[in-house]
Amino acid sequence: MLMAVKDSFDWRPTASFTNLSYRAQLFAKIREFFAERQVLEVDTPLLAHTAALDVNIDAIAAACTRAGTSNLHTAYLQTSPEFCMKRLLAAGSGPIYQLGKAFRNEEQGRYHNPEFTLLEWYRPGFDHYTLMNEMDEFLQTVILTEKSTRVTYRNLFLEYLQLDPFTATLAELKHCAEQHAVHVFAAVESLHHDDWLDILLSHTIQPKLGLHNPVFVYDYPSSQAALAKVVQKDEIAIAERFEVYFKGVELANGYHELTDASEQLRRFQNEVKLREKLGKPHLSIDERLLSAITFGLPECAGVAVGVDRLLMLKLNAASIKEVLSFTFENA
Repeated sequence: MLMAVKDSFDWRPTASFTNLSYRAQLFAKIREFFAERQVLEVDTPLLAHTAALDVNIDAIAAACTRAGTSNLHTAYLQTSPEFCMKRLLAAGSGPIYQLGKAFRNEEQGRYHNPEFTLLEWYRPGFDHYTLMNEMDEFLQTVILTEKSTRVTYRNLFLEYLQLDPFTATLAELKHCAEQHAVHVFAAVESLHHDDWLDILLSHTIQPKLGLHNPVFVYDYPSSQAALAKVVQKDEIAIAERFEVYFKGVELANGYHELTDASEQLRRFQNEVKLREKLGKPHLSIDERLLSAITFGLPECAGVAVGVDRLLMLKLNAASIKEVLSFTFENA
């Protein structure tokens, strides 16, 4: 039986062809930037046997058949190319970058789409300060920003909220949120110190950041280290990482990368326990990454940049759908 053809489906692209042309130009500028610096473009798998353990990032699972069997195996669309890129670094790749798709099972909205384009690059011999310099050059070259400014995470909170994020009590953080009319609809008793810091940053500070030029926020609390090195500064443990904000939007996240396999394993194990506690799907620890770090991940720094957001900011677009050919809704 033949089905009638319907014309009611919205089949058209969400971005204009003018914006898609700008998108192609942006990709070309990105590749030119790294070619001039002799940074190798690489291409790593989108589908892998495990995924990032970060409780704030949800991977999209895919059922695959194992070779030679009919048994289904759960694999994951990658939330970032980081793990495979670090394996390349350990194998001696030298400086590398990747420009491609990443996937996260998250809400859709003005700045979010489950499938997005991510630029990630790694520089052996760099620390996070050196990488901030290059990231600043990148933004000035690719989307013609003014020179950036920098502020530590601590001074950011002191400037905007008159609050020290390293010494403030949980009660003080809650009180600060109330003073700024930040209403939290989650179970408040389940929120921890870092949760409140994230809420205060995203709701009261972030909208004011980088309105004229990009702002680099660096030296985070050690509890927010993720995959970054941790050092002692003024008797306080600091994570050597940074985030970039422009026009009130979080644009990039960079680390002075952790190269200690034992510490990496400890952090992975903690994430597994936390995922279990929060009822998140179980994910296996990436043993291949740990083996690569054990073999010898070089001292390096790396950064991930949301390319769709980068183009949005360049074009002053109101929504991510204006820079994507098709969003998830009409893919």
